[in-house]
Amino acid sequence: MTLAVTVVFGLLFFALLMASVALHEVGHMVPAKLFGVAVPRYFVGFGRTLWSSRRGETEYGIKLWPLGGFVQLLGMYPPRRPDAKDTRLQRFADEARAVEWDDIAPEQRDRLFYAQPVGRKLLIMAGGITMNLLIAFGLLWGVAGLHGNLRPQPVVGEVPQCIVAGPRDDRACRPTDPRTPAAQAGLRPGDRIVSFNGQPIADYPQLQELIRANLDREAAIVVERGGRTEALAPVHTVVAQVPDPVDPSRRVAAGWLGLSPTLERVKEGPAEVLRDMGRASVQSIAAIVQFPVKVVNVVIDLATGRPRDIYSPISIVGASAAAGEVATAGNATLGDRAAMFASLLASVNLFLALFNLVPLPPLDGGHMAGALYEGARRTVARWRGRPDPGPADTAKMVPVAYAMGAFLLLCGLVLIVADIFSPVKLFG
Repeated sequence: MTLAVTVVFGLLFFALLMASVALHEVGHMVPAKLFGVAVPRYFVGFGRTLWSSRRGETEYGIKLWPLGGFVQLLGMYPPRRPDAKDTRLQRFADEARAVEWDDIAPEQRDRLFYAQPVGRKLLIMAGGITMNLLIAFGLLWGVAGLHGNLRPQPVVGEVPQCIVAGPRDDRACRPTDPRTPAAQAGLRPGDRIVSFNGQPIADYPQLQELIRANLDREAAIVVERGGRTEALAPVHTVVAQVPDPVDPSRRVAAGWLGLSPTLERVKEGPAEVLRDMGRASVQSIAAIVQFPVKVVNVVIDLATGRPRDIYSPISIVGASAAAGEVATAGNATLGDRAAMFASLLASVNLFLALFNLVPLPPLDGGHMAGALYEGARRTVARWRGRPDPGPADTAKMVPVAYAMGAFLLLCGLVLIVADIFSPVKLFG
């Protein structure tokens, strides 16, 4: 029964992710149509067409392989410049241009993407990214406002009595184990920490940041206990290897006190959601920068039989499997499972939005970079009193688009294989 539920919710997540991809393309299509750009095709998936229907000038449809989608905007590449030199790159660009222009009817030549002002080009290409961000924000706001998020509080939940050095089966304290700084200070479960080294504590993230920055220096802690304020005996925090807040897969040296906070479910509004999205965006950008290296590490782990790192990249198959695992999580309530499911879908949408900002074609960021280059070139020409240089010949970036497309396809296949044979386990 558990396997069946996992599969059902995995397929549901896959369908919702495909809906997100479809909406991403809608984000491009709507502003393109509003600005008068010809849009002949809008499809979800790739390969052979399973179904299509024409509405006006646009053919809408579904293709065999539901691993993405596309919207065709006519005239992405401008005509060849009369003074262009006949180089190998120019010939390659002209071949790509010719394929695209074969689909352009004479009556459509005043409705082409390349002829749009730079601002409109940016709005059209940013539309898909904006759609993914709106989906992520809507899902996270729904979770925060309706179900609430578990937030650590500056209230002691548990105080480990000793520091267990190195791996061992028995986690019980031994006489030779040093006591944790929290135990030395006399912290007790239920204590609310009101100041740390004279700094008033407003929330747990602030306390955590102060402890990390303290390294192995003295710490003066004041708590509220039994309705009274009490200053504890000063102790020294210790330096330990803790997860990097920007890249949790890395460990960094930081101060450590040795306490577990209590968790409280808090219902929150859009400001807190935007704060969380900002923090998650920083982590996602760090993951994107390291993406090629992390994919190589996945290959090494798969080849050597090592377990997958929980922070390693996953494919759409892995994300769907993770969603199915979330849906059948241990003792979680139905509300908790729905919240985790929605949060996972939101995090994937946020990652897709940020990944599409990479300034390389065929990603949206690559087209936006081309538009910004064109705008900068025209601005410089205007400042210098020179003629308008015209649109940038983005067809010359087709080799980059092919190389990037091949790289992403290879990474996708590698991650799908890894997600099948060595999936990431969220719950042990």
